[in-house]
Amino acid sequence: MTTFYADCQARVAADLISGTWPMVVIYSLSKGPARPGDLRRKIGGISQKVLTETLRRLEHNGIVERRRYAEAPPRVEYSLTEAGRDLLVPIEALGDWAAKHASTVLDAQEPA
Repeated sequence: MTTFYADCQARVAADLISGTWPMVVIYSLSKGPARPGDLRRKIGGISQKVLTETLRRLEHNGIVERRRYAEAPPRVEYSLTEAGRDLLVPIEALGDWAAKHASTVLDAQEPA
């Protein structure tokens, strides 16, 4: 069993997927490579700037890879690395948990 401390390896994963968009972007790439514009349309509600920052962060951390094609006009696609594909397992588990318990959490947040 993993022990959770401030400097443990599990913290790396938690930091990696924290925030509004990383898990959404990773899950959006689960069906295969996609261009940034396609990702933005698929995700909805994410600005181009935030999508670019999220993709760069995920690329920097080895979760996605960027492939540039030498075409005119230039074309770029992003896809999940093996580590990114493996990360889909806990992301899907968290999604299942949310589907089951989101209403409980939202109800608890309501003012008394």
